[in-house]
Amino acid sequence: MRVAVLAGGRSSEHEISLASAKAVRAGLAEAGHEAVDVRISRDGEWSSDGSGVSLSPGQGLLGADLAFPVLHGPYGEDGTVQGLLEVLDLPYVGAGVMASAVSMDKVLFKELMARAGLPQVDYRAVREGDDLAPLDRLGLPLFVKPARLGSSVGISKVTGAEELPEALAAAFEHDPLAIVEAFSGGIEVECSVLGNNEPLASQPGRIVVNADWYDYEAKYRPGGMELEVPAPVAEEVRERVRELAVEVFRLVDCSGMARVDFFVEADRVLVNELNTIPGFTSTSVYAKLFEASGLPYVELLDRLLDLALERHERLRRYRA
Repeated sequence: MRVAVLAGGRSSEHEISLASAKAVRAGLAEAGHEAVDVRISRDGEWSSDGSGVSLSPGQGLLGADLAFPVLHGPYGEDGTVQGLLEVLDLPYVGAGVMASAVSMDKVLFKELMARAGLPQVDYRAVREGDDLAPLDRLGLPLFVKPARLGSSVGISKVTGAEELPEALAAAFEHDPLAIVEAFSGGIEVECSVLGNNEPLASQPGRIVVNADWYDYEAKYRPGGMELEVPAPVAEEVRERVRELAVEVFRLVDCSGMARVDFFVEADRVLVNELNTIPGFTSTSVYAKLFEASGLPYVELLDRLLDLALERHERLRRYRA
């Protein structure tokens, strides 16, 4: 198939996206597909082979059979590009508009998890000018994050109450809504999910952080983190992680792929977040977890293309 691989984007994760997309294009070529490199600049311009890309509703994209968005953060992973691809009437890999938007909004995601009764760390949503007294019940340390941004950008670890105003100010530079989360002393465990109506969960893996906490540098600096597969927890805990990963995937009406992140405190599993477009090099966590589960990178890409076409055809059967 001819696959338009969307790379770059307007977010702070532009360079990470380019690296993931390069690996995806190589994997697609190895599987016998034609990968079309579509670059989105930091100012939002689209190009391919050095020429600008024109988009017309209902007319697809560069003659591609489907699109593979390898974009992270706002204007790529938050439902905006997914909505555009829907307007183009082009099948695409990954979650739809609603699931993408819900998963990007940390507050909305956690409220959905709370409504479903799933275990997670305590949290509060904060806007500028809000009373901060309710945050006392979260204890210390705690984490302050922009509510709708990815990759640990704008996040602060607060160990003393006097640090809170500065941490909130840093978050508000990126988003008018912040989320303040209680600390978990558990280990960080991640699980990849693949599928549409019948999603499958990978073998869970433990994130070993060679830093004080899992910030941007730890995520992307060589040696900043290591992945231990399978996660060093009891078998019944690993199975609980896999069950919760699938349940979370379904709750947000996700499709195609996602990586679900957890804290594991002894035998207690807490949902942290869901990433609809995780890093996608052959050494990224999403792919490595499935490789450890018996699904090699190239076969994983093939399966994702099939799932994208399957979802597109199913949705077209419904009347708008």
